[in-house]
Amino acid sequence: MMLEEFNSGDRTAIVSVLRPCIDVQRWIDEIADARPFGSLEALTGFARQAANPFTDAEIEAALAHHPRIGERAAGQSTEASLSRSEQAGVDPSDAEITEALASGNRAYEEKFGRVFLIRAKGRSARDILDALNERLAHSPEEEAPIVAQQLREIAILRLEGAVTP
Repeated sequence: MMLEEFNSGDRTAIVSVLRPCIDVQRWIDEIADARPFGSLEALTGFARQAANPFTDAEIEAALAHHPRIGERAAGQSTEASLSRSEQAGVDPSDAEITEALASGNRAYEEKFGRVFLIRAKGRSARDILDALNERLAHSPEEEAPIVAQQLREIAILRLEGAVTP
């Protein structure tokens, strides 16, 4: 969608563009209500601060839409397609990395009670695995702001792909 169309579009259409970026209604509402934006940079700059900070409930709801790292999202939804694209650096044919990611995902979920989340776009499977292992050493208090930041980074990347200048 072009920025001009985003700025002038029907609210329902704008919500349908924003929701796959991150399913946090407060973030969606703040951006939709702040239109028009003079540039894509203004839009993404605003989006970086919208709904800041995310509540624990917003984070948990948003995480419900994210597959585990190393697992390919199934289905034809926009979110599934975006996830597959973002995890392009994770090669499922590398059995050693795939097993290490699966094991790390399980350990992370046992420790933190939620799926491990990282902005995977542009990262290799090894980089992701290293980050996962590093973050397993965090306390829940140390990890919470990192998860929120990763959600926001993913949302901005998706927004940049959904709205063009």
